[in-house]
Amino acid sequence: MSDTAKLFFDRIETHIGDLIMVAEESGLRYASFLDNHKEKLSSNWIYSPANMAEYTTQMKEYFAGERRSFSLPLQPNGTVFQQKVWKALTEIPFGTTITYAQLAEMVGNPGAYRAVGNANGKNPIVIIQPCHRVIAANAKLGGFSAGIYRKRNLLSLEKGMASLF
Repeated sequence: MSDTAKLFFDRIETHIGDLIMVAEESGLRYASFLDNHKEKLSSNWIYSPANMAEYTTQMKEYFAGERRSFSLPLQPNGTVFQQKVWKALTEIPFGTTITYAQLAEMVGNPGAYRAVGNANGKNPIVIIQPCHRVIAANAKLGGFSAGIYRKRNLLSLEKGMASLF
């Protein structure tokens, strides 16, 4: 995120760690757990809860069990292939999981499950682009850039919420 766009950020506390969300005026660029944040907070990011209100509201609703889907503009930076994978992530139904091979099929490249896994691991917008819903073919959780305990927790949260509807 080194371009010249004006970027706003806010933090929210969750039961599995503090989340940082960064957006430009046209959409969310980044959402990650603060302890997993690979970059330091940039000095050109503007702390602005007012500009981030809709993003933080929807994320808090998700963690409170009141939201199953997000209606936010997204602007993640990535290659054309990564963008295709990240878009496909948003089509995985709430409370369900798919395999990396199934995700590769969704993006029209069934043999590219390793490339899909790599793109999934570079997802800059956790939860909203639900990379945590992708698991290994043997039904094991596989990896998660924010930590397996968070993946397990997010999947449990969604399974519990899915049973309420």
